[in-house]
Amino acid sequence: MNATVIIIGGGLVGAHLARVLGLRGYAVKVYEKRPDMRKASIAAGRSINLALSDRGWKALDAAGTGQRVRQAAIPMRGRMIHPIDGELRFQPYGLEGQAIYSVSRGGLNRLLLDAAEELPNVELFFQWRCVDVDLDRPAAVLENVQTGERQTVAGDYLVGADGAFSAVRYRMQRLDRFQYSQHYIEHGYKELTIPAAEGGGWRIEPNALHIWPRHQFMLIALPNQDGSFTCTLFLPFEGSPSFEELSTPQEVRRFFEEQFPDAVPLMPTLEEDFFRNPTSSLAIIRCYPWTYGGKVMLIGDAAHAIVPFYGQGVNAGFEDCRIFAELLEQYQDDWATVLPIYQQMRKPNADAIADLAMRNFVEMRDHVADPRFLLRKAIERRLTQEFPHRFLPVYSMVTFSPDLPYRMALEEQQKQDRMFEEILQLPDVEHTWQTPAGWEKILAIFDRYYCGSEALSGAPNA
Repeated sequence: MNATVIIIGGGLVGAHLARVLGLRGYAVKVYEKRPDMRKASIAAGRSINLALSDRGWKALDAAGTGQRVRQAAIPMRGRMIHPIDGELRFQPYGLEGQAIYSVSRGGLNRLLLDAAEELPNVELFFQWRCVDVDLDRPAAVLENVQTGERQTVAGDYLVGADGAFSAVRYRMQRLDRFQYSQHYIEHGYKELTIPAAEGGGWRIEPNALHIWPRHQFMLIALPNQDGSFTCTLFLPFEGSPSFEELSTPQEVRRFFEEQFPDAVPLMPTLEEDFFRNPTSSLAIIRCYPWTYGGKVMLIGDAAHAIVPFYGQGVNAGFEDCRIFAELLEQYQDDWATVLPIYQQMRKPNADAIADLAMRNFVEMRDHVADPRFLLRKAIERRLTQEFPHRFLPVYSMVTFSPDLPYRMALEEQQKQDRMFEEILQLPDVEHTWQTPAGWEKILAIFDRYYCGSEALSGAPNA
């Protein structure tokens, strides 16, 4: 195939898509505004470790990179909850053997760039910023970030994989009837660190995602292979408590000792990390259409940036690439036919995971230590074990069901919320649910919602 594809953005999705299209025989040229992170040191401070799950693995395996990534990934089999007072509590994510995987964002990006560049028909160009797009041609006007030199590059197709503040999407926003919304949540985030233990190894359990839930804010920690943890503090920008209140090392120290007392001894560089790393914002971006003229498309965060609280941002972006490649295969690389189908399939799912991610934020910061939430999770687990072909918790649908559309998981979320609202209103349910009589009452409610239901885990991703 002689067709040329210009990809703007060499981040996770852009690099992965370059390999996907390169494997199909396209001549692929990737333009990234940052330096080549494999050669230059990229400052830390804005990274939230990735949590790869089954959707992401399916896409990586399809591109032949899954095994390489697995060697750099650490399984997290559940949440480790850190209350202010009391013992740690572990909450499994799924059934025995199921896990999500912690991966360094930068490490994964470097691996994917290597995997793309090993194909002879893929070229990578760094420190070129997209400043304009000719949608009809299609072509991109690029500016060298070091010299200011400009050049125009044209191809048969052009893809905007340039993230939440996409230059390709910005040009599309000037089109008639282009729909766009951008919503910043009130919380920001700051990266912090738990270093490896002296002599190596982890200071806390490595096979868990650690959460310090505090209702309106939270701290999380994900393991790295070198024994460290990448921590992220999610806190409102303003109000009390908030980032605006933490302006001195003494205020930071006091806040952490009050709210995260067991984390403080693990973080010897707390104050230095806090003031060295930026406070970054979180936005939800929705837009439509994602394509133009059968030749231009948006993918990943450029089309659907979401908050990180379900760990699905990168998984959704990789899933975009997989489904797009499957459509190219189905329609013999007819982009004019594929692009409308691609956006019609993916847009409802992108909206659904954006909603689910915000719901999971509330769950992580407010509910994971709540007794009634824990009771719901225990009942969910038993229902899954007894009726594996009729019931699946929504978290498992999103995380461990690589072919189930996000929109179906959102519909199930609403259905299951109604069902558990009834179950948790049963008299003395917290004490009776494990008795034969109590379980019979729960099953009576369950049967009204799931009588005759079939498993959803194998549903096509449409």
